[in-house]
Amino acid sequence: MAKIKNAYVCTECGAEHSQWQGQCMACKAWNTLKEIKLGTSKTKTQQAGYAGAGDNQVKHIHEVDLAEVPRLDSSMSELDRVLGGGIVPGSVVLVGGDPGVGKSSILLQVMCELSTRMQVLYVTGEESLQQVAMRAKRMQLPDEHLRLLTETDVEAITHAALKEQPKVMVVDSIQTMQLAEVASAAGGVSQVRETAAFLTRFAKQHNIAVFLVGHVTKSGDVAGPRVLEHIVDTVLFLEGQSDSRFRTLRAIKNRFGAVNELGVFAMTEKGMKQIKNPSAIFLSRGDEPAPGSVVMVIWEGSRPLLVEIQALVDESPYGSPRRVTVGLDQNRIAMLLAVMHRHGGVQAGDQDVYVNVVGGVKVGETSADLALLSAILSSMRNRPLPQDLIIFGEVGLAGEIRPVPSGQERIIEAAKHGFKRAIVPLANVPKGGIPGMQISGVKTLQQALDLL
Repeated sequence: MAKIKNAYVCTECGAEHSQWQGQCMACKAWNTLKEIKLGTSKTKTQQAGYAGAGDNQVKHIHEVDLAEVPRLDSSMSELDRVLGGGIVPGSVVLVGGDPGVGKSSILLQVMCELSTRMQVLYVTGEESLQQVAMRAKRMQLPDEHLRLLTETDVEAITHAALKEQPKVMVVDSIQTMQLAEVASAAGGVSQVRETAAFLTRFAKQHNIAVFLVGHVTKSGDVAGPRVLEHIVDTVLFLEGQSDSRFRTLRAIKNRFGAVNELGVFAMTEKGMKQIKNPSAIFLSRGDEPAPGSVVMVIWEGSRPLLVEIQALVDESPYGSPRRVTVGLDQNRIAMLLAVMHRHGGVQAGDQDVYVNVVGGVKVGETSADLALLSAILSSMRNRPLPQDLIIFGEVGLAGEIRPVPSGQERIIEAAKHGFKRAIVPLANVPKGGIPGMQISGVKTLQQALDLL
């Protein structure tokens, strides 16, 4: 048996240290080093079906088979979109999210659908078999062929998987799994690290797609060491507000596809329902136009998404005005207000500015700059913008309006939803125009403010 050694791992970045110290030398975080046990039993690893170290051979790069790996259809197009086109055999996917957001429900749905076409295995370490079966019955899922296992020992799980030979396996959750050789409680840094690595090696060796359910901390990160996210191939986060039935699934890491894809679901009594046209749920506006509201077109992965942005500008009773944002970067708002003052002649230095992206969408791209300033100006002047108007474009520090990627596709998507007018960067104006759409191209912020 290999000698067991101790190490101290940073829970923020996963860096290893030979001895404990107050600050991590890699990420400079304080009080984040946790002791773990290194080294596992080599004989038990071989018993689980792993190949020996001498079985691998060095190959020339031209000898590598470049044939595309066939992906498995999960029966959920929104999930397949986020995964990059489907489930990759042998991949390990970590699904995180707040308690009750629907992680187990969506995976149970996928497994029940897949069980009608292939061998699958659902492993639960938190619930009993009766609880999982009752949930499947309540959601009216096709569960006749679903195979269940309640176990927390990963070695027992891998032995059962070798007998069942599943194509896809779910482990719910990684914080309840444990290895006998690791001297710590389930959910600890050592257990989470070693069990995730154990299951990842097993998945790669036997070409089994594995979904790991992960809990999150108060800060919204997956509980356990940050190295857990480095071990797996894909990290998905299921997000949603407690007062809303809509859920968004996004990838923050994906070795087999883009990381900026977005899947939208609705939580119902029968589980997660896919939203084929997510723009429709983010455009539930009032009948009467209101100041400070405008629709923008953002690009999420491979498709445009229409969302409403709202701004409220009010006189500040304090010496330091507030800048409150929901769904946008607060530092960028302060920069854009300075640009509007310098190049647009609009002063908001003594005003409180509140900005919200409707529907809980988080906007990370710069195409929302022009729409944001338009909503702020509308609220300041107390003059509503037309409801058939869409705006997008990046605003530079010199007051120029820069083009954004896929500009024509954004305008076409807005036209499909009945919008008649658009203010966009001049370089994004289609040469032939779009029937039924009045498109105004602008080069500077002053031109856009004059149009408004």
